[in-house]
Amino acid sequence: MIPRRLALSACAATALMGALPAAAQQSDPWPTRPVTLVVPFAPGGPTDTVARMLAERLQAQWKQPVVLDYKPGGGTMVGTQLVARAPGDGHTLGMAISALMINPALQPKMPYDTLKDLAPVALIGQAHFGLFAHPSLEARNMPELIAYARRNPGKLSYATPGVGTGTHLAGELMQSLAGVQMVHVPYRGSAPAQQDVIAGRVPLLFDVQFSAMPFVREGRLKLLALASPRRAQLTPEVPLMEETLPGFSAMSLIGVIAPAATPRPLVDRIAADIGTAVRSPEMGARMAQLGMEPVGSTSAEYEAIVRTEIAKWTQVVKTAGIKLD
Repeated sequence: MIPRRLALSACAATALMGALPAAAQQSDPWPTRPVTLVVPFAPGGPTDTVARMLAERLQAQWKQPVVLDYKPGGGTMVGTQLVARAPGDGHTLGMAISALMINPALQPKMPYDTLKDLAPVALIGQAHFGLFAHPSLEARNMPELIAYARRNPGKLSYATPGVGTGTHLAGELMQSLAGVQMVHVPYRGSAPAQQDVIAGRVPLLFDVQFSAMPFVREGRLKLLALASPRRAQLTPEVPLMEETLPGFSAMSLIGVIAPAATPRPLVDRIAADIGTAVRSPEMGARMAQLGMEPVGSTSAEYEAIVRTEIAKWTQVVKTAGIKLD
C-alpha cells in the first residue's frame, strides 16, 4: 500500500506543478497601465456610443484608464492595422464592426491578415438589417417580392448606404439565394437612400432596422422582413428572410479584437469582463435604445462567427463580381 500511496502523491504533485503556470498567469497583474481601445471610425453615432460605454465599464473593472484612440480610414483598416501590429500584452484592443469580416472579401490588398494577425475577443452586440419598401410596391412580404422579382427580372432596384456595405452584400445574397436579378443603387449613407425610397424613386431599401423604423411607424415605408437568422427581441412579429430563403443571414456585428500574440488565457479573461459589462442592465438598456441587442460572447464563439462571415461574404462578392471603385 505504501508504494501505491507514494505513487498517488507523486501523480498529484506532478498535476499540481503542471497547473501552476496557468494559475500563475491568471493571477499575474493586468492591466499594469492604461489600456488603449482603438476605434477604427470617426467619433459619433451608435457604435461610438457603445465604445464609450464599454470603456467606462471596463475602466471601473480594471482600475486602469481605458483610452479611446480614434483612427478612422481605409474602411476601418487603418485602425485595425494598429491593433494587428501592437504588442500582444492586452494593453491594446480594438473595436470591430462588420467591415472586419467584409474587407477580406472586398480588398485585394490588405495590410494585415484578419485570421492570422488578430484575435477575436468578444462579440459585443448586433443590429438587424431590414428590407424595406415604398408603400406602393405590390409585394407585401418576401414570397410575394420574390415572385414579383422573378416575373420582372432586372426591373426592381434596391437602395443601400453604399457599395461594399453589409446591406449591399445582404442584397446580393438575397438575389443569389432567391435566383432573382435586381439593380443595386448605392448612396453615401442611409439618409439619402431612405429619402429616395420614401419619394418613390427606388422601390426597395436595405438598411439597419433601427435607422429606418421611424418611417415605418409614419407609414412612409413598409418593412417586409429582417435579414437576421433570429427574430428581433424588440420586434418579434417581423418575419425573417431566412423563413423564405433558408440559410439567409446578414447582421451588423460589433465586437472587440486584440493582437494575435495576446495569450489565450488573457483573451478569455478580457472576454469575460466584456461580457460582464455588456450584460449590465444599464448598458443593455442603452444598447436597446440604439437599436442593438447585447451579446457578450466568448472568444471562441466570436472567432467562429468571424470565420463563418469571412467565408460567406467572400463567396457572395465572388458570385456577384463586386469591386470597389
